[in-house]
Amino acid sequence: MATNTVENNTTGTSPPNPAKLTPEAVIEQIRALRSQIEDVTPLSKAQRNQLRQRTRKQPAPIVDASISVIGSSDTVAQAVGQPLDDVLQIQTDSVLWGHVADELRSFLKGVEGSNLVRRERLAFIAAQAYSFGSQLARNPDNANLVPQVEEIKRLKSFARRKKASQAPQPPSPTPAAPGPATPAPAHDTSTVPKA
Repeated sequence: MATNTVENNTTGTSPPNPAKLTPEAVIEQIRALRSQIEDVTPLSKAQRNQLRQRTRKQPAPIVDASISVIGSSDTVAQAVGQPLDDVLQIQTDSVLWGHVADELRSFLKGVEGSNLVRRERLAFIAAQAYSFGSQLARNPDNANLVPQVEEIKRLKSFARRKKASQAPQPPSPTPAAPGPATPAPAHDTSTVPKA
């Protein structure tokens, strides 16, 4: 006879910590979640800007008041081609998916922040490794480090040159031509008609 075991969680205690997900598992779950959402519409930057401009022309109070017109007149509902219940559902969905978007933005900022901390930590460790390696490479006993240290020096030099060439150069002033300046032609301000 099989018995079902149910974990009993005493009030006031927190549930056990869930297992931490690997980046690959998170990507898999995000893709699975995306496939379960009905309306995920990728838009180009131009399309997004165009839709934002359109929605700015109709602030929420105007949209709300206009929706009430549909409820007040069957003729308007027929002309719009949308029954009031469907329009109210679109409105509710818009608000709720706005909350989802806010939560996703917050999640993305957290993931990006954590990864930035990881990259900074990695850069710090790499700088330490290079510094220690450079010092140790001076000793002939550590000759195996010399090629690696030299390669890092070469890469750093290349990165500095690339950065310097990408920096915007301030426009150089155009030297004035020597010699007397030519006066600009005077404008005719007379009111006498010309022959």
